[in-house]
Amino acid sequence: MKYLPINNQLFTKNRAKFTAQMKPKSIAVFNSNDTFTTGADSTLPFKQSSDLLYLSGADQEESILVLFPDAINPKHREILFLTETSKLIEIWYGAKYSKEEATQVSGIETIYWLSEFDKVFYDLMTEAETVYFNTNEHYRQSVVIESREDRFIKKCKADFPAHKWEKSAQIMLNIRGVKEPEEIELIQTACNITNKGFRRVLPFVKPGIMEYEIEAEYMHEFLRNRSNGFSYTPIIGSGYSACVLHYIENRKECKDGDMLLMDVGAEYANYSSDMTRTIPVNGRFTERQKQVYNAVFRVKEEATKMLVPGTDWAEYHKEVGKLMTNELLTLKLLDKADVQNEDPNWPAYKKYFMHGTSHHLGLDTHDYGALKTPMKANMVFTVEPGIYIPDENMGIRLEDDVVIQENGDPFNLMRDIPITVEEIEDLMNG
Repeated sequence: MKYLPINNQLFTKNRAKFTAQMKPKSIAVFNSNDTFTTGADSTLPFKQSSDLLYLSGADQEESILVLFPDAINPKHREILFLTETSKLIEIWYGAKYSKEEATQVSGIETIYWLSEFDKVFYDLMTEAETVYFNTNEHYRQSVVIESREDRFIKKCKADFPAHKWEKSAQIMLNIRGVKEPEEIELIQTACNITNKGFRRVLPFVKPGIMEYEIEAEYMHEFLRNRSNGFSYTPIIGSGYSACVLHYIENRKECKDGDMLLMDVGAEYANYSSDMTRTIPVNGRFTERQKQVYNAVFRVKEEATKMLVPGTDWAEYHKEVGKLMTNELLTLKLLDKADVQNEDPNWPAYKKYFMHGTSHHLGLDTHDYGALKTPMKANMVFTVEPGIYIPDENMGIRLEDDVVIQENGDPFNLMRDIPITVEEIEDLMNG
């Protein structure tokens, strides 16, 4: 791993939060993600399961975490199973965790090799009545392949049909949304790296540059600052491409007079940042571009102020919709008749701003977190309004990452990333 060691107290606290909500005599199992093949002997870079990372910090393939707070043997209340390392593995692939290193990373004292899992797990199941399965129940989930978790659940149900089943997802949803101070610090580090990337790109962009060249500049800066790269597939869209919400080809030429939308973010220690900035390719905003840009900026600033403890998710988006409607009326993109005759299920402003304003941010870019209960302190949200005008060959979105505070205004983790028209123009032409 490129990132610096994380204090294992973070994972100890996270496990304590999870086990506090488990039923008596219950056991929870978390499997690592698969390593995916691409053909022949090639594989994609390994990406750890965010739930397993959250609870253990174990950033290694073929890992299994078992939590059993009521285990008779105190040693078996927390167990981490890992692939046994060897000199041969070390020579070919690099060293894996030793037992001592795994304890140092996770704070878990009991480390077993994977070869011991079946025997140990069978013994523990004779004491347990309920098993917590870790199913993916994220509201945006789109699972099309069978995972290690799926295979484990299938086998466990076949091997232990008399046990009761529960799901971990509801507990994870409640606890992962509220961040520990260590997590906020890691997200801040990711944001700081994104800041460096953006400042590198600003003087680089000019007419004739290809979108993929800009992507390469970000990647260079991210990697040299201990990031593994982008926390999600970057969107670098100039001109009309900025109106395509998930444009990821990044293959066109940036032309004089166009705006360039960049939705990018560095990851750090598996934690995400998520930034969007929109800049003029030639370094100077036209009056129209400036009007639309400042309208989006005002909506972002006002929306941010609403992210306080107690805010209702659905009501928040309705209020942001009202802000955007007013701006679109001022820009003459909507008129009063459009608003008066709007479909309540698809308000008039959705013609130009069709996506949500905020989502949880953390180990996943669209992180786990409660959306049906009031917002809480130490939740981290994006704020990302936009206005997309295909007829004018222009899409503008602005996005920051903010922490809800117990008292006071939200704390902007991207406060140092340039965003005003004046800052952008100065840095592009300095």
